[in-house]
Amino acid sequence: MGTPSEHRRAVAGMSTGMKSPRKCLNPNWVQLHQKLKSNGSVSKYPRHDTEKEINRSILGKRKSRLEEDSEAVKPNPLIPTCSDSSCTDIVAMDCEMVGVSSLGNKSALGRVALVNKFGNVLLDEYVRPLEYVVDFRTGVSGIRPGDLRKAMKFSHVQKKVSEMIKSRVLVGHALHNDLKALMLTHPKKDIRDTSGYPPLLRNGRSRSLKNLAAEFLGVDIQIGEHCPIQDARAAMVLYLKNRKQWEKSVKDMARLKDKQKKRKRKNKSTATER
Repeated sequence: MGTPSEHRRAVAGMSTGMKSPRKCLNPNWVQLHQKLKSNGSVSKYPRHDTEKEINRSILGKRKSRLEEDSEAVKPNPLIPTCSDSSCTDIVAMDCEMVGVSSLGNKSALGRVALVNKFGNVLLDEYVRPLEYVVDFRTGVSGIRPGDLRKAMKFSHVQKKVSEMIKSRVLVGHALHNDLKALMLTHPKKDIRDTSGYPPLLRNGRSRSLKNLAAEFLGVDIQIGEHCPIQDARAAMVLYLKNRKQWEKSVKDMARLKDKQKKRKRKNKSTATER
């Protein structure tokens, strides 16, 4: 074996004869290693960005879900706003007709409903027409033969309605038809008809209450059989939404008519003096 000093010298000689591990690496591997070092910061699919995208997609789903939930709980504007069932200064009316005469093409009152400005029902009565009913028009009116067997007499309903609308603002849609069926009149200055209010017209023409309710209130009415309570409420809500501007236009029109009357009187008086 030799001495310890000789052994140490032999080991030292071996180590000096060995190449360093770095120099032993395959040149292709070294090249790849350098390339990875230089491109390591720019990844094709950066982890941070993908996390952002995932979070964004999750938040998007949550947002859309929240929007769907908010739409689902959207309040129905036709539901009464309070429990007050008093006969307020503004009332809305709607009627459903049945067909009379030999052909059933003449309309007669079959049902009438009145609501106050809060949407609460003041009156809802089936009416026994003065003439024989030929067509109940159930598909639209919702009235059936059994509804009119014990219905209130026309004269009684007429009196009730007359008392309820007297000295009050009357709201409705195409009210001339309802008043005609009731054989009643109402002061023009106190009528608020959604079928004739200019901002609710299209190209100067009247629109159906169903169309107005869908566009301005976001509710669907008159799907199949009509409900006069629902229709009266829809007309009332449409009026209340436009009330400020509507009343201003009524006052402006009244002032204009007064001026025209005064001008006519003045012209008459000057003509007689001459």
